[in-house]
Amino acid sequence: MNELHALVVYVPRSHTDRLLKAIGDAGAGRIGNYSHCSFVTPGTGRFTPREGSEPYLGHVGKPEEVAEDKIECVVGQPMLGAVVEALRAAHPYEEPAFMSWPVEGWR
Repeated sequence: MNELHALVVYVPRSHTDRLLKAIGDAGAGRIGNYSHCSFVTPGTGRFTPREGSEPYLGHVGKPEEVAEDKIECVVGQPMLGAVVEALRAAHPYEEPAFMSWPVEGWR
């Protein structure tokens, strides 16, 4: 397998299953003979939409809190672009919060 990346994304709890399916179908969470592997942790997302935004939740200029899930999984480098594309397509937020980085020493 090529270089492995860790992927973390935050999503409203109402969209967790949809997002897990989308990124898993695109190649995230493949470990050996398994697919769609992930770890999900509940939390609270906080943000304030600014002028020019079109928020999925909340109103411009007003702080917002929402029940969200943090999804963690791994992605092989060759699939990372397709996974990010699927993430953006399935995520309800205008600007989804996510990050990825290479996993050191996994092999």
